[in-house]
Amino acid sequence: MGPGMGAGGRPQEGALTRRSVLRGMGAGALATGAGGVLAACSSGSKTSSSASSKSTINIGYIAPFTGSLAGFASADKFVVSTIRSTPAYAKGFKVGGKKYDVNIIVNDSGSDPNRASQLARKLILNDNVDMLLTADTPETVNPVAVVAQTEGVPCAATNDPWESWYSGLGGNPVTHTAKFQYCTLFFFGLKQLIGSFIPMWKRMQSSSTNVACQWPNDSDGNAFRAVLPPVIKAEGFNPIDGGAYTDGTTDFSAMISKFKSNDCQYISNCPLPPDFNIFWKQANEQGWKPRLATVAKVLLFPDDLTTLGPLVNNIATDSWWGPYMPTVSSLDPKLKASDLAYSFQTQTGQEWVQSIGGTYSLFEVAHQAFTSASDPHDHLEVAESLHKVNYTGISGELNFTNGPAPGVVATPVIGVQWKATSGGKYPYEMKVVDNTQNPHVKVTADLQPTNA
Repeated sequence: MGPGMGAGGRPQEGALTRRSVLRGMGAGALATGAGGVLAACSSGSKTSSSASSKSTINIGYIAPFTGSLAGFASADKFVVSTIRSTPAYAKGFKVGGKKYDVNIIVNDSGSDPNRASQLARKLILNDNVDMLLTADTPETVNPVAVVAQTEGVPCAATNDPWESWYSGLGGNPVTHTAKFQYCTLFFFGLKQLIGSFIPMWKRMQSSSTNVACQWPNDSDGNAFRAVLPPVIKAEGFNPIDGGAYTDGTTDFSAMISKFKSNDCQYISNCPLPPDFNIFWKQANEQGWKPRLATVAKVLLFPDDLTTLGPLVNNIATDSWWGPYMPTVSSLDPKLKASDLAYSFQTQTGQEWVQSIGGTYSLFEVAHQAFTSASDPHDHLEVAESLHKVNYTGISGELNFTNGPAPGVVATPVIGVQWKATSGGKYPYEMKVVDNTQNPHVKVTADLQPTNA
């Protein structure tokens, strides 16, 4: 099979080549394993003709249930169970006038890009999936998307900044014209992320406009470093880059000293959660206490707070979904966002997590794409249907036809802070403090300094 050919020898738009992948990928996406996009040819086919049952739609789902990024998938078992019980999934999809059972195959990437890639290939070649769904950071999402695009299998993804996903497939987030025929993603981009933080910085005036940039040498960090400095400067702030450190670093003294000497009063970052825990403890010990900490990729979930304890109070972060969303499921019209969040709490005894909404919506998107096609086993037709999805569901409106890049929905982000509770069931709660990007969401608390 020649370059740029998909499953069954079909030409692909935005075709992946060895050179484009090496140029565009971050560290997480590059580690796709021996059988990934850097391997020679796809062994896929136009349809999943060897599927175990022509009357069954097989959907593969890959997420990091274990490993350093497990917090992102901590509610996924609950979500998949909830999805399986919805009328559409329990009774089957009607596609092209026929009824099909739906089989969901769940796999754990272990937060390992190589394993994510291997699982994607296994689901395609051994389990004959008709679509791949994947979520939760570039370390899992990017390698899965690369394999799906190479093998010519429809893939929908979320919880991965769209620029990181796009560059991982070999695209240029600046020009963003390439269409990756089999892949789509809905999630915010760096514009939306920083757009949730800057309004909070402006409201929290301080002695300096310097922003501490803790950006690692990985796919997220390199995307932040490439895109954000001019955006930050245009808003009247000055980015101070702490250096492209290696994931797993245990001594941040030099970086902290740089931030402290430059009187950095705000933060922009995207570290792995264990790295941030070490960094923030060391910053506190060394006397660097910025007025407002706005963090990304960390402290997104209640379990992330345990290690830091009181040091998390009034740390701000981004939120893309929660019980405060005025949204309803497209699979179950009686199910509101608040119902879904509180159902999780009732069933598990754990505090709700915002990744619930994105994972749930992946299965809404899959339902939309399959039921708009005539043959669920025709990968090209389903992929084309996937790119045309436009509906409103548990994550609000998702329209894949008019995003910042082909196949992308850039979702809005709101600003939240972790607030200590007095006698509540949970020690800290996520409170909405800025709704600039989504005025339909109500503000539930005042913005306060992380360090007064």
